[in-house]
Amino acid sequence: MNEVDTNIENIQGGKIVFAEDVVATIAYLAASEVDGVHAMIGTTMEGLSEKLGKKNYTKGVKVEVGTEECACDITIIVKYGYRIQEVAQKVQSEIKNAIETMTGLRVVEVNVNVNGIYFEPEKKAEPVAAEPEPAPEPEEPAAPAPRVK
Repeated sequence: MNEVDTNIENIQGGKIVFAEDVVATIAYLAASEVDGVHAMIGTTMEGLSEKLGKKNYTKGVKVEVGTEECACDITIIVKYGYRIQEVAQKVQSEIKNAIETMTGLRVVEVNVNVNGIYFEPEKKAEPVAAEPEPAPEPEEPAAPAPRVK
């Protein structure tokens, strides 16, 4: 198995620099694919920008990117019924693998903060609608009463 070269210097003598948002987006998408993760939560400003219609792929993720390594902090909400420890470890593993595979940076740490548990909303039983009463049948016109003289 070949070891991935983590040196990001180009053969031509230049260098490759990754913006923090790029690495944070990779982490966000990797974590969102883990079974048991309901959502990532971030700051109030991140929530505000989402309400304005802009999808935020770095919400709840903070990264520090150096020349050869990076560190990541992520805040998640776990779905009820999942083992929190297993979900958090899977998030760490998936983020580390995704960042190292896509960027070549060495991930020195992934800190997972579990900030809540998501409960599925209870499904209310819909009331059974009473069947509408059939419309009354039209009455036949009564025969005219005989005239008495």
